[in-house]
Formats: sequence, structure tokens, C-alpha cells
Amino acid sequence: MLETLASMQSTLSTLWVVWFFVLFTGIILYVMAPWRKRGYERAADIPLRDEPPSAQSTSRAPSARPTSRAPSARR
Repeated sequence: MLETLASMQSTLSTLWVVWFFVLFTGIILYVMAPWRKRGYERAADIPLRDEPPSAQSTSRAPSARPTSRAPSARR
């Protein structure tokens, strides 16, 4: 078993390199595809928008201070 694996080592390493090259090329083609250009342009314009920040996007942590309290059980 180990002798067979050792004899196949060069073939397996070559296939590993080819696999990563194909994977990398596929990722690059997916990212650079023309139909994705509009989404990238919209994302690039986000910092330039003049919309006021929403109430949910505050700088403090959400658990820092509750804005409303549930009614207490004691009366």
C-alpha cells in the first residue's frame, strides 16, 4: 500500500496543482464576470450615498443599554 502511494506521489502532486489552478481560475472568472459589474458598482457607491443613517445602525453595542423594558412582575 505505501509503495503504491509512494509511486503515485508525483502524479498526485501534479493533479493537486492542476486542481488548484482550475479552482483559482474559476474564482477569478466568477469575480470578473461582466454580469457582476452592476453589483460591484452599487457596493462602491455605498460610502457616497447621502442617506441618513438608520436607527438600527448605531455605533454602540446592542446589549449596552436596553431601549425599552418589559413590564415588571411586581406591582
